[in-house]
Amino acid sequence: MASSSPIVAVSAAIRSDGNVASARLRATYLTALENARLVPTIAAASSNPSAAGTLMERLDGLVLTGGADINPALYGERAHPKLGQVSDIRDSWEIALVRAAQLQNKPILAICRGIQILNVALGGTLLQDLPSQHPSDINHDPDRPRDSRTHPIDLATESRLGRALGVTHLTVNSVHHQAIARVAPELRVVATAADGVIEGVESPADSAWWCVGVQWHPEELIATEENCDRDIFDAFARALRGS
Repeated sequence: MASSSPIVAVSAAIRSDGNVASARLRATYLTALENARLVPTIAAASSNPSAAGTLMERLDGLVLTGGADINPALYGERAHPKLGQVSDIRDSWEIALVRAAQLQNKPILAICRGIQILNVALGGTLLQDLPSQHPSDINHDPDRPRDSRTHPIDLATESRLGRALGVTHLTVNSVHHQAIARVAPELRVVATAADGVIEGVESPADSAWWCVGVQWHPEELIATEENCDRDIFDAFARALRGS
């Protein structure tokens, strides 16, 4: 059982500033985790994925964050014309973190890009560009502030995510042009948008491994009147403490 203040690895984006690459992370992730009485530590992408197991042995859980697109070669597809920038170092590092966390039964909370790399790491595929591959009346990447709730989703009542939020319908923010296509065998769908886009996945109900992924950005909504998005981080914290 983890301590009362579990320490969690938080993935970070890799961005280039001229000739210098840097690790970047929006502070909203850190605030959301700290509000849940967790201690976040940034797990910047390493060129040595074999170190992921050692890192996860020293930490209590893993948060996978948003960012760049994922290289479709990882799930056997060619790049779509609308594919954005990818980071092979970040992809391989986060896949290694997922597999290490699963092997060690460490809880995972995966957000936006995080739900996508989680799915790929466990054997699933992605829609590389929603507007062209999954046309819909819903704009999943509107030009709106990141804390704007833009479209509704439906949640499975009997799920970790549904129990954490205590609702079956929720309006979420949306900042993505990729999404899950074929779901990984070790995950199940627990939330969808009206157009069928997958908004939430998790480990099976009979699994001892706590793993939840959401396509929206709850960390950007923790200051809103609704409790739902804060409740996601609280549920993660309870899983880390074994309660």
